[in-house]
Amino acid sequence: MRDVTLDELKRLLVENCVLKVNLDEIHEDSPLFGPGSVGLDSLDALQMTVAIEQNYGLIIPDPQTAREVLKTLGTLREWIARESAKKEQA
Repeated sequence: MRDVTLDELKRLLVENCVLKVNLDEIHEDSPLFGPGSVGLDSLDALQMTVAIEQNYGLIIPDPQTAREVLKTLGTLREWIARESAKKEQA
């Protein structure tokens, strides 16, 4: 599978979440949740989970995995790449 770009993941954020910061301020290591983050909440997490399934055919299996995967766009990008590789090998 092709590499997922940071811009592609930012687009998912814009389409699925209510952002509290300017898109230009979001970097690969910017926290998505919590203090000092881009301001996502639990509803945004659900919307991103659904968007990931629809766009990449990957299912985030449980809340603990979602917390790890959705820390930053970097962690999300790494997880998508890893899970896509597993899926291709299956």
